Amino acid sequence: MHLDDFDSCPNLVSLFLSRADELGAKPFLVAKRGGIWQPLSWAEAARQVCLAAEALRAMGLKEGERVVLVSENRPEWCLADLAIMAAGLVTVPAYTTNTERDHTHILENSGAAAVIVSDAKLAKPLLPAVLATDKVRHLIAIESFKLPQIGHADVHEWASLLTGDAITARQVVDERVARVGRADLACIIYTSGTGGAPRGVKQHHGMILMNVDGAARIIAEDFGWEEEVFLSFLPLSHSYEHTGGQYLPIGLGAQIWYSEGLEKLASNIEEVRPTIMVVVPRLFEVLRNRIIKQVEKQGRFANYLLDRALSIGTFKAKGVGRGKGRLRDKPMDLILEKTLRPKIRAKFGGRMKAMVSGGAPLNPDIGVFFDSMGLTMLQGYGQTESGPVISCNRPAAGIKMDTVGPPLRGVELRIAEDGEILVRGELVMQGYWRNDAETARALEGDWLHTGDIGHIDEQGRIVITDRKKDMIVNDKGDNIAPQRIEGMLTLQPEIAQAMVVGDRRPYLVGLVVPDAEWALEWARREGEKFDIKALEHLPAFRTAVRAAIDRVNGDLSVIEKVRQFAFADEPFTIDNEEMTPSLKIRRHKLKERYGDRLDGLYRG
Repeated sequence: MHLDDFDSCPNLVSLFLSRADELGAKPFLVAKRGGIWQPLSWAEAARQVCLAAEALRAMGLKEGERVVLVSENRPEWCLADLAIMAAGLVTVPAYTTNTERDHTHILENSGAAAVIVSDAKLAKPLLPAVLATDKVRHLIAIESFKLPQIGHADVHEWASLLTGDAITARQVVDERVARVGRADLACIIYTSGTGGAPRGVKQHHGMILMNVDGAARIIAEDFGWEEEVFLSFLPLSHSYEHTGGQYLPIGLGAQIWYSEGLEKLASNIEEVRPTIMVVVPRLFEVLRNRIIKQVEKQGRFANYLLDRALSIGTFKAKGVGRGKGRLRDKPMDLILEKTLRPKIRAKFGGRMKAMVSGGAPLNPDIGVFFDSMGLTMLQGYGQTESGPVISCNRPAAGIKMDTVGPPLRGVELRIAEDGEILVRGELVMQGYWRNDAETARALEGDWLHTGDIGHIDEQGRIVITDRKKDMIVNDKGDNIAPQRIEGMLTLQPEIAQAMVVGDRRPYLVGLVVPDAEWALEWARREGEKFDIKALEHLPAFRTAVRAAIDRVNGDLSVIEKVRQFAFADEPFTIDNEEMTPSLKIRRHKLKERYGDRLDGLYRG
C-alpha cells in the first residue's frame, strides 16, 4: 500500500477491492454481538459487497438509480454503501434521527428507487414516507422484522442478498467498476439543514478520494502509517464520518470498530484502544468536563497536577518558542509524564495518535486542555460540499488551536474581498441535486463559496472567524462572531448550551440551558428541591448563572458582552429539531421558538 494509490485510483469501490485483495483474512469491520467483539475480514467483506451488488442489479435496479440507506453505524452500513456503488447505483445516506417529514423530503427529492433500513425502530418513521411515494420499488431490511405489505415495493432481507456465486459476482463487479471514473457520482449526502430544508450534495468519487489522500498524508508523514484502528461513533450519514471514519480507514487498510453508542463510548474507547478518532467538539467538551470532575475527587495533589499541566499547556499554546515550553517547566513536565498524563491517556486506550475534531468550531481552550493532558488534538475544517475536508491541523505545520491548519494537498484557496473563504479543486462538489439555483449561489467559476469568514495566518494556516450567514451585525454596524462567544459560555460548568443574538440591536443577549449536573449540586448545597424549571425562578439560582456569564464577559470586548439572558424551556436536542445530527444548533428554529422572549430582554 502506497500514498500514490489515491492519485491513480479511479473510484471508491476499486480502492476497497484492492485493499481487500492485499489484506485478505485480516480483520476489517469489528462490532460487538452478544457482548463479544466479532471481526469481519477484508476478504469476507469483499465477497459480501460483490454478492449484494449483483443482487441489487438482479432486482432490476438500473445504472445511476438512487438507494436510500437508513441505519445506525454497523458493518452492514459500510457493506451496503459499497455494494450500492459496486452495482453502479448512488447511495443516499439518511440520518437515523430523521422524522417522517425528513424522510419524505429525501425520498421525493432524490427519486430513490430502493431503500435499505436496519431494524424495526428505524423503519417506523421511514415506512409512512415510503408508502407516500410510488417511486420506491424495493425495501431491504438488514435485520429480520415484520414489514407491512407495500403494494408498489418488493420486500427483501439483507441476508438473501448474500447468496450466489461469489467468483462470478466479483468478475462482474470488476468489469462494471472499471468503467467508473473519479468524476462519476458516488453518493448524495443531504446537509443537516442548520438554515432550512436539507439540500442534496452531489459527491463524486474523486472528491472523497482527494480527501482520503490529503488526510492519509497527514497521518503517514506526521505520525507514521502503521496498522491503524478507528472507532466509528459519529453518524455515517454525515459526510465527516462517511469520509473520515469509513473511506479514510479503507484507504489506510485500517480496522473499523463500531461504538455501541454514547452511553458506552468511554468503555468502548478503553476496550478498542483506537489509534485515530474523528469526533465533534461537543463530545470533547463532555469528555473534558468528565475528566475535570474525576480529578477533582482525587484530592489536592491531583488537582495541583491538573492546574500545572494546564498552565504549561496554555503557555505552549501561545506559540512562544514555537510551541516549546519554558526551561523551568521541564521538571514538572517529567512529573506529569509519570503521574497524571498516563492515567488520562489510558482512558483513551493508551495508543491514540490523534483525535480529530470537525463538524463545528472547536473552542481553543478545549484543544489546549487535551494537549495539556498529553493527547494530540487536530482541528479540521470543511463542509459537505467539499467532501468534506478542506484543511486540518498537523504537527508538521505547527498545531495552533485557534486555527484549522493548512489546506489539504491539492486544495486551492483564496479569501474574497468580504473575507469569505473560497475553495477550488477536485474536492469541490459538482452541485446540489436538482437545485440549480442553490448550485449557482454556491459555485461561481469553479470556486466553492463556503459561507465562512476567515483569513490565512503567517504559517499558511486557516483561521475561521465565523459563518457569514451567522455573523451578527449590531445597530452600529459592528460585526460580531456568535459561535466564539457561545463556545466560551458553554465551557462554564454552569452552562450546558447557549445561543446569543443581537442583529441590528445595541447589545447581545443570550438564551441559556443550565448544566443539569451543576444544577443538581447547587440545589443540594442550597437545600432546594432539584427541579430545573422551579430553580430557574429562584433569584439566587439566576444570580449563579449570571456570574458564569459575567466571567465570560470579562474576557470579551465591549460589543461582545452578553448583557441580558433568558432560560430556554428545555435543552436543545435533535428530537426537538433545535440541533442538527452533527450537534450544531439550529439558529432559525431557536429564533422561531424564543424570538419574543429574546426581544423582551431589550425592553426589560
